[in-house]
Amino acid sequence: DSLLVLAGGLWYLLFALLFFKIYPYRPAQRLLGANLHEAAKFLRIKSALYDVTSNVTEEYRKLVAQQVVVNEKQDELRELLYKNRELIKDPTDTGKLLVVTFADVIDLYENIMATWYDYGLLRQRFGNTNILSDLSIVIQNLADEIDRIGLAIQSNNNYTKQYQLIPVLEALKIRIDAMEDPNNSNLVLKKILVNLRNLGDRTDELMNYFKAGAAAKRDLREDSDYSKFVSHQVISSSLFISNLSLQSSVFRHSLRMMITCLVGFIIAKLLPQAHHGYWILLTIIVILKPGFSLTRQRNYERLVGTIGGGIIGLLIIFYVHDRDALFGLIIFFMLGTYTFMRINYIVTVIFTTPYVLILFSLLGMGSIGVAEERLLDTGIASLLAFIGSYILFPHWESVQLESYMVKVLQANKNYLQQLAAYFSGQIHSQLEYKLVRKELYVSTANLSAAFQRMLSEPKSKQRSSQEIYEFVVLNHVLSSNIASLTASITNKQQGMFAKEALLPVKKSITILQESLLQLDTSLTKDELAAAATNPPAADGIVDKQLTEQLNFIYKVSGDIGKITQKIATKM
Repeated sequence: DSLLVLAGGLWYLLFALLFFKIYPYRPAQRLLGANLHEAAKFLRIKSALYDVTSNVTEEYRKLVAQQVVVNEKQDELRELLYKNRELIKDPTDTGKLLVVTFADVIDLYENIMATWYDYGLLRQRFGNTNILSDLSIVIQNLADEIDRIGLAIQSNNNYTKQYQLIPVLEALKIRIDAMEDPNNSNLVLKKILVNLRNLGDRTDELMNYFKAGAAAKRDLREDSDYSKFVSHQVISSSLFISNLSLQSSVFRHSLRMMITCLVGFIIAKLLPQAHHGYWILLTIIVILKPGFSLTRQRNYERLVGTIGGGIIGLLIIFYVHDRDALFGLIIFFMLGTYTFMRINYIVTVIFTTPYVLILFSLLGMGSIGVAEERLLDTGIASLLAFIGSYILFPHWESVQLESYMVKVLQANKNYLQQLAAYFSGQIHSQLEYKLVRKELYVSTANLSAAFQRMLSEPKSKQRSSQEIYEFVVLNHVLSSNIASLTASITNKQQGMFAKEALLPVKKSITILQESLLQLDTSLTKDELAAAATNPPAADGIVDKQLTEQLNFIYKVSGDIGKITQKIATKM
């Protein structure tokens, strides 16, 4: 048996290597398309904010949750592209095209993030007109266009642009100009049109993927630059030894897994006719996660998928008796299992269970008995995993949230310092700006994910949920407005702004520094001051609209300071 398992493993290895040799770009293409699909979903949620019938708070919760998904997909592709020297150094244009298109996708997402407004005020001013609903439709159409581009990249097909944005925006501009505007209140609508035009330009840049020779016109960075965008794990004995403590979450989860599996093994040995007792251990390993909320979610998905798949499998066995047909169904369910493995776990289990039941039926092991045993083993493992995650060195997200919040504040402070550098003429490299932007997106997504997980934990283990939600939203608003301002400043304007323009930015940085001190007592004012940059103010222009935007950033920073103080007193 062991030789057969080894032979099967070697066969799969050879097949995988052969597939990669023939289609080296397919994993990256599929993941690039998935990035566009998730960005399109994010944009669709934003379109709902312009719909006067939608609930702004509920849509914003969806937006925060989708931001986590977008960041996960970006990280996956970043790891795949930037750690693969063969793609970066590919002599053909295909590898280079994937890298530069991914950079365009990140810039597109920044544009989507940068479009934030006071949607409550928008509805109050223009809710009785159809202009907001028309803007919502335009944004949905843009999202559909991005989705179609992603599908074309995934399926490795050419694509022709289908949505013409400019004529629609021009028609909307005529309508906005014709509206009564006694207090210049229509200015925000015109700004929305400008942002949509910029978003359309970014979408058009994605079309370069389908143009021959487009990659040759773009230059790639050095390998050392790309390596800065991905994490690097240093393997050392000191790292291993430092984790041999209950203070380490890795060590606690290892103990939790070991004890739960040991109990599962004992139960499997005590059960009568437990021919497949290893199913208990396998299910525990799959279900038990470091966090309680993830364990509970995977528990639910495993149970529902097993029950649903078991019913489907038994119905097939009872009504389909042709062995060739059953073998064809095995192939179908196996393909379904691997198709949805990275997409939807509950669907994966629904496909896996009939596959196993039909396979054992063809081997003459009986179907009813196997179904009963699989359901029993899944139930036992689910119960053990749930109990283990709750009582064995539990990991509660509320304990970790403070560190995530500190990282978000630090990232937004660094982002503000980039904005200050633009204003003062201290032109930083695009590489430095993009590294700061990446850290902000990652830290914000990590905080949002941790907050969502905390909400699924027992009420007694949750802390300051409303305040933390406000903290997440305010930081999202702040980063969106910083991105909007940074994108609007042209190279010619850098260093041309007066010191009055820089003052709200400096005040905002000071507020975030004070907020950091409230959450992280290990920091000192001297450390924060040393880390902060104080760019000199230039003598130049003061733009009224720019001043309003900067004052709004200062106001949001002040709100962050107030909500941070509330959270710090409760913690």
